[in-house]
Amino acid sequence: MPGDDLKSGRIVIVGASLAGLRAAEALRDEGFTGSLTVVGDEPHPPYDRPPLSKQVLLGQAPAGTTELPMRRDPDADWRLGVRATGLDVLEKRVTLADGESLPYDRLLITTGTRARPWPNPEEAARDGVFTLRTCGDAAALADRLAGHPERVLVIGGGFTGSEIASACRERGLEVTVTERGPAPLVGALGGTLSKLAAVMHRNHGVDLRTGVTVTALRGNGRFTGADLSDGSRVDADLCVAALGALRNVEWLADSGLAAGPRGIACDAGCRAFTMYGIVTDDIFVAGDVSRFPHPLFGYQMLSLEHWGNAVAQAQVAAHNMVNPGPLRRPHLAIPTFWSTQFGLNIKSVGVPSYSDHVVIAQGSLETRRVAMVYGYQGRVTAAVTVDMAKSLPYYQHLIETAAPFPPPPGAADRAIAADIPIPSDVPDPKGLSHGPTVALTGYLPDRRLTMVQPLS
Repeated sequence: MPGDDLKSGRIVIVGASLAGLRAAEALRDEGFTGSLTVVGDEPHPPYDRPPLSKQVLLGQAPAGTTELPMRRDPDADWRLGVRATGLDVLEKRVTLADGESLPYDRLLITTGTRARPWPNPEEAARDGVFTLRTCGDAAALADRLAGHPERVLVIGGGFTGSEIASACRERGLEVTVTERGPAPLVGALGGTLSKLAAVMHRNHGVDLRTGVTVTALRGNGRFTGADLSDGSRVDADLCVAALGALRNVEWLADSGLAAGPRGIACDAGCRAFTMYGIVTDDIFVAGDVSRFPHPLFGYQMLSLEHWGNAVAQAQVAAHNMVNPGPLRRPHLAIPTFWSTQFGLNIKSVGVPSYSDHVVIAQGSLETRRVAMVYGYQGRVTAAVTVDMAKSLPYYQHLIETAAPFPPPPGAADRAIAADIPIPSDVPDPKGLSHGPTVALTGYLPDRRLTMVQPLS
């Protein structure tokens, strides 16, 4: 479909998400005049998820008020409340749960993630056991928190679990957090900053249990507590399993695409790979469900759960869907992330888990105002600030220019080079209760490869 033909035809977007909405808008901005269909499994129009673990749980905003504003009317046919169940790449058709089959010329997949459920279905079904991902999840959990339960158990000390714990304490509720790793946020921030996170939890009254797992959720129909691997028990009224996310890729199992637990592999231009590493030219991927290579991080496949990445990648995908090869551009945005918890503003740029050492470049852990710079094999790869967000653009420039690590003089309150590097102490994610929001997933598009022998 060369030249101007790319501006017409049929485009289907599967995933009525932040990435799906922004891509639909960008397609029209890019001059696409053809038919545009957006499929979403939730009955709601696209909405913003970060407020769900913050303002909604605090009772400051109803869950139904986080709908994303439309920058422009994408003139799309919205198919909401219906799941995609299959993809035929030869016939170029998406199958829906209601039996409909949608033909396309180009397809964009933005199906994102869902919350990882508690692994025991019987225990997960007990009244008082929650996960937090959708606006329905947030509304139900906020309603129960408003009823002042005696104690809330949060399983998992990642960003979502920590934000839930922070909201509970701000509401004056007793809360226990269990994390099988050595500290909260350790998978995202490494050992040094995670120690500060642990201090902040405990200073704000959180009963933090690290190095333990929950072995069973107790109750007879209604959740009453949990047994821990150290032999102790936590009595609680509510439980929130904050165990990370699962990529919504099951509907692609028979499609031949490189779709697996870490998402759908694509090239830097958002074109999906087949399971044999062959790039497609009519199927694109964006947002949390994608895995893409980045030259600043060893060309490894990055898997991100970041708001900013979903927006930036959706715009690149939309541009490339309606422009010929020489005009296509790569998705090379630097990952950024932020979180507010226990009165602290944590911001990250780059990939902290892609590191072997870290230095404190500004501030100190004691003052709880700090900028930490991460390096890998002598090059700056990430920075995290705590209540020092204004410094982040400086460190982002160091990452973008592959500056040497430790960073040179020039940071705001350092007249000399940064402090002595120490190991970044990033653990194996397999040893954590929570999933990482940034994951390096290696080079291969998919591990499920089977060898195809040519006919002799």
